[in-house]
Amino acid sequence: MKIVILSKGPKNYSTQRLKEEAKTRGHEVRIVNYAKCYVTLEQGKPQIHYKGKTISNLDVVIPRIASNLTKYGSAMVRQFEMQNIPTITSSIAIVRSRDKLRSMQLLAKAGVGIPKTVFVRETADFDDVLEQVGGAPVIIKVARGTHGNGVVLAETPKAALAVMQAFYVEGVNFLVQEFVKESAGVDIRAFVVNGKVVASMLRQSLDDDFRSNIHLGGEGTAIKLTPEERKTAQKAAKAMGLPVCGVDMMRSQRGPLVLEVNSSPGFNIEKVTGRNVASSIVDYAEQVAKSGRRKDKVGA
Repeated sequence: MKIVILSKGPKNYSTQRLKEEAKTRGHEVRIVNYAKCYVTLEQGKPQIHYKGKTISNLDVVIPRIASNLTKYGSAMVRQFEMQNIPTITSSIAIVRSRDKLRSMQLLAKAGVGIPKTVFVRETADFDDVLEQVGGAPVIIKVARGTHGNGVVLAETPKAALAVMQAFYVEGVNFLVQEFVKESAGVDIRAFVVNGKVVASMLRQSLDDDFRSNIHLGGEGTAIKLTPEERKTAQKAAKAMGLPVCGVDMMRSQRGPLVLEVNSSPGFNIEKVTGRNVASSIVDYAEQVAKSGRRKDKVGA
């Protein structure tokens, strides 16, 4: 097969692992920096170009779109879709996964456990906002962000008000979430491919940071999910319309709560668990190339 991996970081571990696994199976693989692609549009002849040449005659595309280039990267994925070239992750699913409010709305609608969350713009009803999530301390996060960036722990009502006012002055939409004390600094990453959890790890912050992201210095260890955690991860992936994703959860007294569903999760989980995640993704890419990508059924 002819496979294109859309990646801005051709040398990063995740991209190289996908290329390695695909080439091992005899596929022709090309890494394309989507940030340097451009589209030409004319009646009946849409095309996508890279380094002065048209990209065509592909069997499948594997998107690896960075959060800070979501809009442009998803537009490139959408162009491949419009040319009837299968992609393992749809452009609309990438876009919805990067919007924290949209994600929480879809997860809540699907009956997936999530932290109590309030979407806020102004602080006129500040007392009620805090009451809705159980009072301080609270987590406040910008509506768009990843790797733990744009996330603040406000330990007192006064601190929470100051953070919300700062976000409001900057014109930022934000979420206020309950602080689950028993899970501070610890969370679970479940890597889902085609409806199955192929690897899972526990992430632990190495200092007093309430965030456990490995990008911020957290440490990962392999774990076995409980049946409820596995079911939650699968249900979250389905609710988001993401056949390949990383589901971040925390353990609470009322069961697993989903924090985020990442459409381009890193492959550090391979090093932690010894599981061949890249192979599972290439397996799925082969299926998509043969049968075509399933229609997005989320519709939101």
